[in-house]
Amino acid sequence: MDRNLTETETETENETERHDEAPPDERSPPMSLDSRPGSGRAPVPRPSVQEFIDSAPMGPRQWLVALLGLVVMVAEGLDVTIASFVYPHVMRDWGTPMSAVTTTVTAGVLSMAVGGAVAGPLADRYGRKSMAAAGILVFGTATAAMSLATTIELLAVLRVVACAGLGAVAPVVMAIVADSTPAARRAPVVALAFSGIAAGTVAGGLLASTVLPRAGWPATLALCGLAPLLLVPLVVACVPESVGVLLARGRPAEQVHESLALLAPGRDTSHVDLTRGRDDERPSMRRAGAILLSRSLAPVTLLVWLCYFVLLGVVFLLLNYLPLMAGRAGLTASRTGAVVGLFGAGTLCGQLLASFGLGRYDRFRFLALASGVSALAVCVTAVLDTGHAGMFTLIFVLGTCLGGSMGALQAVGALAYPPSLRATGMGWMSGVGRIGTLASGLLGGVMIDAGWGISRIFFVMCLPLALTGAAALLLRDQVRPAD
Repeated sequence: MDRNLTETETETENETERHDEAPPDERSPPMSLDSRPGSGRAPVPRPSVQEFIDSAPMGPRQWLVALLGLVVMVAEGLDVTIASFVYPHVMRDWGTPMSAVTTTVTAGVLSMAVGGAVAGPLADRYGRKSMAAAGILVFGTATAAMSLATTIELLAVLRVVACAGLGAVAPVVMAIVADSTPAARRAPVVALAFSGIAAGTVAGGLLASTVLPRAGWPATLALCGLAPLLLVPLVVACVPESVGVLLARGRPAEQVHESLALLAPGRDTSHVDLTRGRDDERPSMRRAGAILLSRSLAPVTLLVWLCYFVLLGVVFLLLNYLPLMAGRAGLTASRTGAVVGLFGAGTLCGQLLASFGLGRYDRFRFLALASGVSALAVCVTAVLDTGHAGMFTLIFVLGTCLGGSMGALQAVGALAYPPSLRATGMGWMSGVGRIGTLASGLLGGVMIDAGWGISRIFFVMCLPLALTGAAALLLRDQVRPAD
């Protein structure tokens, strides 16, 4: 009996030594009293990285990441808006023809589409934080350099470069915010960060009416380009890299635990299982595209693309042609400015409303409802003669609903794909949306040239917006949440 006891103790000690010598990630998970051998219960599995993030409350670092995402989006909206105000001054000062400006704007939109489509897979493969910082650096530097341009050709080249950075930033930053946020708050926080674009648009309008006339367009461009560069060191220092990307890149376990500890300070991360849910293969752009269009994800991808194509196209059409349509409807210059301002303010309110509502309501139904009310608003505007006061109200309602739809769609896109492909999915969605702005711009120009009034143009927008609402309900049945 003594000999058997001694052998048992020796085996136990050897097993303990082997357990202590094993790397932290390969040790067996700690077991509760009820899960020890002989208790009759299975061992309790350790949480995966995603489960650990989702189980933690929203901490200070996570709110800081969301705030930085919001500020970066403000910088993006400001940059796009100021550029649209600069072109008329360039035409006046340099005698630049409208065709050259149109070519510059078109090339810029295409550059934004390419920037988003390329940056997403690169961010998933090599790191989202570094790609976001690079995008800010590119568009900030190029916009500031535009202030030194002396020819439309140089200005156009710099604008194309800046737009490539702008296209890269938005989807990657949205992916970073989604990565850092617990599941319970992910949808509303993503919508809140995205609302920065609308806030930047409003700020751009104010800047164009106050600073630009006094300082001139070169100084205004320099200001809008240099200011975002201050965000680069903050992003590098304060934003933790996505733990999913770190695992896929084969980074040491210590680095992964350090990133987790930043998101959940004070919590023990040693029990997190770094092997569960791990994707050891970093997908290339070609493979990532094949996955997004695979049999399981293709319906989701195509429906998301349809929604963003329509919504971004409608918003772009209204922002660019509302002044002309309002003027043809007999509104004075001051009332035309009020219409555009109301639409912009409504868009911001809608995106903030989406952030509030997505914390309480299903994001697909919210998207469907906002898109459906948008279709109803444009139909009422097209069919009924509501007068100027009624049109002002409907324009504000339309801006609110479209803004809410855009915010909800960002949450849908961010949560529709696996975390390892989140930036790719968001980037490709953004790229398709930019193509929608080109299509709507061309269609709007054709309708305006044909002499169509505001009622007829609004009536054309009813069907696409109604399709968006139906697509949102279909998405609800197709998406298997990755959050």
